[in-house]
Amino acid sequence: MSTNEGNIIYINGPVVKGKGMESFKLREMVLVGNHQLIGEVISVNDDIGIIQVYEETEGLSINEKIAGLGQPFSVTLGPGMIGNIFDGIGRPLSRIDEINKDFIPEGIGLLSMDKNAEWKVSFTLSKGDYLKEGMSFAEIQETQLVNHLLMSKPGIEGKIVEIKGNGIYRFGDVLGKVEDHQGNSHELKMYHRWPVRVKRPTKKRLKISKLLLTGQRILDVFFPIAKGGTAAIPGGFGTGKTVTQHQLAKWSDADIIVYIGCGERGNEMADVLNEFPKLVDPKSGRPIMDRTILIANTSNMPIAAREASIYTGITMAEYYRDMGYHVAVMADSTSRWAEALREISGRLEEMPAEEGYPAYLSSRLAEFYERAGYFETLSNKEGSVTIIGAVSPPGGDFSEPVTENTKRYANVFLALDSKLAHAKHFPSINWLNSYSGYLETLSIWYDENVNEEILSNRNKMMSLLQEESKLLDIVQLVGEDVLPDSQRLTLNIARVLKKGFLQQNAFHKEDASVPLDKQSEMLNLIVHLYDKAKKCIDAGIPISSVNNIQLYDEVIRMKYNIPNDNLEGIKLLETKIDSYHDDLIKKYAR
Repeated sequence: MSTNEGNIIYINGPVVKGKGMESFKLREMVLVGNHQLIGEVISVNDDIGIIQVYEETEGLSINEKIAGLGQPFSVTLGPGMIGNIFDGIGRPLSRIDEINKDFIPEGIGLLSMDKNAEWKVSFTLSKGDYLKEGMSFAEIQETQLVNHLLMSKPGIEGKIVEIKGNGIYRFGDVLGKVEDHQGNSHELKMYHRWPVRVKRPTKKRLKISKLLLTGQRILDVFFPIAKGGTAAIPGGFGTGKTVTQHQLAKWSDADIIVYIGCGERGNEMADVLNEFPKLVDPKSGRPIMDRTILIANTSNMPIAAREASIYTGITMAEYYRDMGYHVAVMADSTSRWAEALREISGRLEEMPAEEGYPAYLSSRLAEFYERAGYFETLSNKEGSVTIIGAVSPPGGDFSEPVTENTKRYANVFLALDSKLAHAKHFPSINWLNSYSGYLETLSIWYDENVNEEILSNRNKMMSLLQEESKLLDIVQLVGEDVLPDSQRLTLNIARVLKKGFLQQNAFHKEDASVPLDKQSEMLNLIVHLYDKAKKCIDAGIPISSVNNIQLYDEVIRMKYNIPNDNLEGIKLLETKIDSYHDDLIKKYAR
């Protein structure tokens, strides 16, 4: 521990100023006051230092001591993180619950995983082997879904001069020793600590080229998210941001989920904490917590800890990425995080920018989303971190600063629409205001893993939806009957597309998650229906004859009626469509 020491001269909520701090370092972790509250140095000017405190400062007094720890604010990374629930600064809530049942007491310190917890360790290296930085020397079966690799801390490598044999060890045990080129000895443990504001090093950033499969049709086909990509889900109150993220957490093909409840309401986080342990991973049949880390920082928790929570979550995600896993980070919501920035900035008396947010809001968002990516790790594995951030613009106003700045750094923008939500159309993603920057990047992946028509069909249907939007303005003024038959057909097929493809039922066995081959076949059928009907209209057949409400309804309900593992029903529907329209053309050709 550092011997640096200062005295409190100013207290303003989570912001504390100290005197005698000329030897403290920027971003150094400190213990503040008699209760030893955890804080971080954010400014040093001569002998005056400014600290943001991650715990409640009520009862703190002038002239109490500030003790430096000589290291940056860090989290403990090791086995036991999966299936665990942490607060915003990485303390396990289960351990806090053992100390105090009702709330987080002040001054309990920076708790980490239980040092007495025992794990069965299988070693992969022996004495005399050379251990490179980031390389694994042993492994632990953390859950049935996650094989945890014990890695050397980045920056530490050398010859193994001492190592244990396979067996059961406690979390805090020394498992071996490494001697570096300078002759310095370093202990190998199950865990190491890493500064949350420093991204973990990798060998190189790879080109994004794989789809993050979600089972949600509007995402996988219309607005795809790539593994290692970034996505934002903005929406007003009640539009389904949290439910959408829950769907992604449950059904996406990410190996590990890190869910960050950042400043959300307590009852909403309570729902997450109650529901997630009950959910079953559809791919393995195991509890979804076997591949999930939860970070709970509710709106009534310390504001500075909320600011730190997304860095805690992304650091944990990078740790598992370095093992070669594909990790998806759900941040709910970055607006509450930005509000924490604004409050701390105000207490620091900084010059406010737009709507009171600090001038560095944009750069902080950029730093966060920049930590996503598809990488080659230090141990020559491939891993990725995908960031999906919810945004809660006040009143659903997408022109406010957090949403506007997020759009600059997130390549997928999934705009949730309150009108669709009120109409019970979920997910309430507005297809006209949303976009994905990965369509071209993933085109080769779609060609190789689905078919070459899926993106052309998608583009054709997007054009149809855009045309429908223009026609609806006319319909509101003069009614649908005055439109030519070709435009009335556009409206009809758009309704089929919206109800039968874009709308998805999260609680239906067949519709909650849909495999990509079925998604492709469904879209192909709707395009085929449009092409056959348009051919009839072009042949002069009136729309009243071309319309077949029963056939449209069958196409809409194929998402429920046709099993995900047996698509024969789609072929039968296609034959039915062909038969009906071919008979129409023959009838009117006579």
